[in-house]
Amino acid sequence: MDNVLFQKKIEAIRLFILDVDGVLTDGRIIMDDDGREIKHFDVRDGHGLKLLKRYGIEAVILSGRKSAVVEHRARDLGIEEVHQGIWNKVEVSESILKNRNLQYDQIAFMGDDIVDIPLLRRVGFSVAVADAAEEVKRIVDYVTQKKGGRGAVREVCEVILLAQDKWADVAARYELY
Repeated sequence: MDNVLFQKKIEAIRLFILDVDGVLTDGRIIMDDDGREIKHFDVRDGHGLKLLKRYGIEAVILSGRKSAVVEHRARDLGIEEVHQGIWNKVEVSESILKNRNLQYDQIAFMGDDIVDIPLLRRVGFSVAVADAAEEVKRIVDYVTQKKGGRGAVREVCEVILLAQDKWADVAARYELY
């Protein structure tokens, strides 16, 4: 994809939809003897999502699995819309778009496995993590350098903020340069 088209796709983004396992986490699920689930999240991914929100781009979680841990993490990040136990992500995304008066070209979606492909094919900006299934990496607009749960979400947040010319403000706020 040429740089101009890539830039235009990202400039249109108003909502970032994320899968959880393998995207916000490294995909591992740890269960203790009592069946309690533990997931690993990267704090920089969370900060990236908070930066996006500060600049007007909300995040929505759309996961095939259901986990109380995800609800806690979403609340911690200020993500108000969480859909879990979803196998038909396209159907739910259509409802999300309708409720927010958005079109698919205004959506970024980040996934890692074949269940994500139908939605990845529809959105304006499709993203796969570095360690996604090969079938997924072949069809997306962008493959991260970082692995899922290891900074991939933060990477995409920065790509979006840069393309939307908002990174200079971030840099000034944190005295990056």
